[in-house]
Amino acid sequence: MFGWWGRAVVRVRWWVIAAALALVVTGATWGAGVFGALTGGGYADPNSESNRAAKTIAAELGRQDPGVLVLWSSDTATVDDPAFRSAVAARVAALRARPEVAGVTSYLDAKAPGMVSKDRHATFAAVQLADGSEDEKLAAYQAIEPELHAPGLQMKAGGLAAFGAQANAQTKEDLTRAELFSLPVLLVLLILVFRGLIAALSPLVIGGIAILGAFVAVRTLTYFTEISVFAINVITLLGLGMAVDYSLFVVSRFREELANGRDVPAAIRATVATAGRTVVVSGLTIVLALSSLLIFPQPFLGGMAIGGMAAVLIAMLASLTVLPAVLSLLGHRIDMLRVPLPRLRRAVPRQRAAGSVAGGSTAWAKVAHSVMRRPVFYAIGVLAVLVAFALPFARVQFGGFDERVLPADTPARVVTETLRTDFPAAGQNPIDVYVAGAPAGPFATTIAGLPGVTGAQVTATRGNASLITVGYAAEPTTAAARDVAAAIRDLPPPAGATVLVGGRPAIDLDLLNSLGARLPWMALIMAVATMVLLFFAFGSVLLPIKAVLMNVVSIGASFGVVVWIFQDGHFENLLRFESTGYIEPSNLILVLAVLFGLATDYEVFLLSRVREEWDATGNNTTAVAAGLQHTGRIITAAALLLIVVVAGFATGGVTVIKTIGVGMIVAIIVDATLVRALLVPATMRLLGRWNWWAPGPLGRLYARYGIHETPRSEPESSDVDPPELGSSTARSDGVAAVR
Repeated sequence: MFGWWGRAVVRVRWWVIAAALALVVTGATWGAGVFGALTGGGYADPNSESNRAAKTIAAELGRQDPGVLVLWSSDTATVDDPAFRSAVAARVAALRARPEVAGVTSYLDAKAPGMVSKDRHATFAAVQLADGSEDEKLAAYQAIEPELHAPGLQMKAGGLAAFGAQANAQTKEDLTRAELFSLPVLLVLLILVFRGLIAALSPLVIGGIAILGAFVAVRTLTYFTEISVFAINVITLLGLGMAVDYSLFVVSRFREELANGRDVPAAIRATVATAGRTVVVSGLTIVLALSSLLIFPQPFLGGMAIGGMAAVLIAMLASLTVLPAVLSLLGHRIDMLRVPLPRLRRAVPRQRAAGSVAGGSTAWAKVAHSVMRRPVFYAIGVLAVLVAFALPFARVQFGGFDERVLPADTPARVVTETLRTDFPAAGQNPIDVYVAGAPAGPFATTIAGLPGVTGAQVTATRGNASLITVGYAAEPTTAAARDVAAAIRDLPPPAGATVLVGGRPAIDLDLLNSLGARLPWMALIMAVATMVLLFFAFGSVLLPIKAVLMNVVSIGASFGVVVWIFQDGHFENLLRFESTGYIEPSNLILVLAVLFGLATDYEVFLLSRVREEWDATGNNTTAVAAGLQHTGRIITAAALLLIVVVAGFATGGVTVIKTIGVGMIVAIIVDATLVRALLVPATMRLLGRWNWWAPGPLGRLYARYGIHETPRSEPESSDVDPPELGSSTARSDGVAAVR
C-alpha cells in the first residue's frame, strides 16, 4: 500500500530535503517566537458561571482582582520608618503614572487595612492592570516590572500576571535543561543501538525537524486560538520522543533491506511499505488520542492537544519523507563511522513445532516460549501486579493547582505564601458573589450563616449591582472551599435578583464539573477511534477491543503511582516538589490522552510483526511467540530512548510537567515490560485463532480498505537463525531490528 510513496520520495528527494531545510530555518527564526505568543492561563471554561461572574463584576463594578501583588520588605526597617514610606510612595506614584496600570492600592491609603505584615517589616501593594486579554496583561506586567523595585527594599512580585511571566520563564529553563540532559544521553544510547554515528544521528535530525516544525504550526494557530505555554514542553517531549521511535524503526528496516541484497531505491520502497505502515498507524493513534482533548472548553487542554498533535504529525511525516529521502542519498554510507562495540550473541535453534519460534535471541526466545507454555499464569500474575499498582488511584482527591506548581523560591509563590502567613487580614482568594436587581445586604447576612463561612460583606456597589466578598476557613483549592461555593449557589436568590458566584473556589468547582461532564465522551472518542484504526490495520475485531482494555490496565497502574507520589507526597525531596494532597484534574486528563496514545503505539509495534507471522504461517501460537521474540528487543530499545527524553522533563521545576513526565515514565516501563512483553502475548495465546476473527462483511471491508503491509519476498530458511539486536539481518515487527 505504501510502496508508491517510497518510489515518489526517491524521485523528488532533493525537493523533500529543500522543503525540510526551509521548515527548519522558518522554525528556528519565526517559529521560535512562539514562546512570546503563548499564554499562561486558559484553565477556565469560558462559559462557566465563575467566568461570567468575573467578567460581569469587572464590567459593572470595576476590576476587583489585582493583576500584580508587589511585596516590599526590609530586614531592619519597618513600614513606619520615613525612608521605607518614601520609597514605597515613590513606587506607587510611578506605577499610577503608567498607562498599563488602572489603579494601585497600598498601605499608604487610609482605607486599605491589612496590608502590613504582623512584624511590620513588610507591606504589599495591589496593582490593577488595564483591561485586556491574559497575554496583554502579561505584556503589561513585563513593561512595569522595572518600576516595582524600591531602593533599599527587597521586592518580590506575585499575582496572576507575575505568575504567568514566571511560569513562562521556568518553562523555558526546564526546556533548556531537558535538552541539555536528554540529547547527549540519547546520542550515546543511539550509538550503542545502531553501532554507528551516522545512523545514530538520524533520529535526532528528525526530532529537530519535528520540534521546529511544530513551533511553526503552533505559532500560526496562536493567531486563531489561545494556547498554553506548557504546550512547548509537550511539543518537545512528543516531537523528540516519537521522532526517535519512528526513526529507529525506519532506519533499522532500511539497513536490513540493504543487507538482504536490495539496491537503494528498492530498499527505500520496501522500508516505506513496511516500516512506513507501522509509523502511520502509530502516529495516527497518538493524534486521535490527543484530539479527544479538543472536546473540553478549557483552552489549556485544547492548546496542549494542538501542540502534541502538531509535533507527532510532523515527526510522522518527516519519518516518511525526509528520512527516506536522506537514506536514499546515503545508501550504504548509512553504516559509515562504525563504532566497534562488543557483541554478545547466542542463537536458539530454529524450530517449527506449534508454539515455537523461528529463531532469535536467547533472552527473548526464552520469554516467548515461557509465555506460550504458561499463558494463564502470566496473565493472572501480571494483572495482579497491575491492580496493586492501580489501587492508590481509588483514593484520588482532585483539587485546583496553585502557586505550589512552581519551585519554592519562585517570587510569585513566595509572595502568596508570605501573604497567607504574615498578612492574616489580607483576605486572599475570597468568594465573589455578584448581585443585581435587589439589595445585597440581606443576602450577605444569609451567606454569613452558612457552614464554613467566616464573613460576608458588601464591598462594592454601583447602581443596582453589588459585590459580596465572602471569607471562608478552608484552603482555597480544597474540597471544603468548593463546598462553600456550591452552598452559596444553592441558596435561593433574592426576589427579582440575578446572582453569580465566582472566585477561586467557584472556578475549581466549575472546572471539576466541566471535566467530569466531558470525560466519558473523551474516553468514548479515544476508544472508538483506536478500535476503528486498529481494525483497518490488522483486520481483527477482538484485538482492537483487547488493545483498549490493555491500555486501561496499563494507564490505571500509572495513575496509581502518580497518586502515590504526587498526592501522598512520596519522593518529594528526590523529585523536588511539594505535595498539595490532591491531584489537579486537567493535568491528569492530559496525561490520560498522552498515555493512551503511547500505549497503543507499542501495541502497534507488536501486532504488526504478529500479523506478519500470522499471514505467513497461519499458526497463532507461532505467530504470537515470533512477534514477541522479534519485537522484544526493539520495543525495549525504543522504550529506553523515550524514557531518556521524558526524564529530562520529569526533573523540571513545574509540577504540572513533572507529573506528566513521571506518569509517562511509569507507563512506558509498565507497558513495554509487563503489558506488551507478557500480558498481551499471554492473552493472545489464550484467544487462539479468535485473535483474527472478523465477520464476513467486516472481513471484506478489511480486505478492500485495510492498511495492508507489503508481503515479504525474501525466502524462508529452515536452519539459519536471525541474529540478535545489533546484527545486520534481524527483523522486527515488520521493521528490521537494528544492526
